[in-house]
Amino acid sequence: MKIDLKARLKNPIFWINNALAFIAPILVYYKVSSQDFTSWSDVFDITLNALKNPYVLGLAFVSLWNNIINPTTKGISD
Repeated sequence: MKIDLKARLKNPIFWINNALAFIAPILVYYKVSSQDFTSWSDVFDITLNALKNPYVLGLAFVSLWNNIINPTTKGISD
């Protein structure tokens, strides 16, 4: 398995995609809307609940995995 992480880590789009890949399943699972983010305590509560839930963490990590692999090549390497 050879993934060119050096090139990916230098790319800001890679970081944005990973952040969204991790956050999106959490927001969908908890049915969060923009109105739910009216205070920092709400944000921390949702984050803490997500970190305590193995199912939600699994969804987030699968989403990250799908973002890291390159679907245009055979296997999981670049």
